[in-house]
Amino acid sequence: MAEKSRRRLLLERSLAEDPGDLFLQYGLAMQCLSEGDTAEGRERLIALIVAHPDSQVAAYQQLGQSYADEAMVEEARAVLTEGIKRAFAAGDAHAAGEMRGILEGLD
Repeated sequence: MAEKSRRRLLLERSLAEDPGDLFLQYGLAMQCLSEGDTAEGRERLIALIVAHPDSQVAAYQQLGQSYADEAMVEEARAVLTEGIKRAFAAGDAHAAGEMRGILEGLD
């Protein structure tokens, strides 16, 4: 893997100072994905979902998208289906619609 970006290092330092910050946790997961460190990005998204299953709707969407991007259809389908349920429960019809669109694109 390539050297970590300045942004990623900053996110890691900030998260070390405030490990409970959900925004930083999500931001670091997304940065990992954008840098091609898919395994760590997914691990971080999964950790967010496990710790906060009802409030981390965006984590479901991004994790599902990362699986879809690599044609991991069953994994994507499972995450997105659960994410859609959580999004509706949270009153986030927009996120549910986005995930439904990704899900429909798997077929």
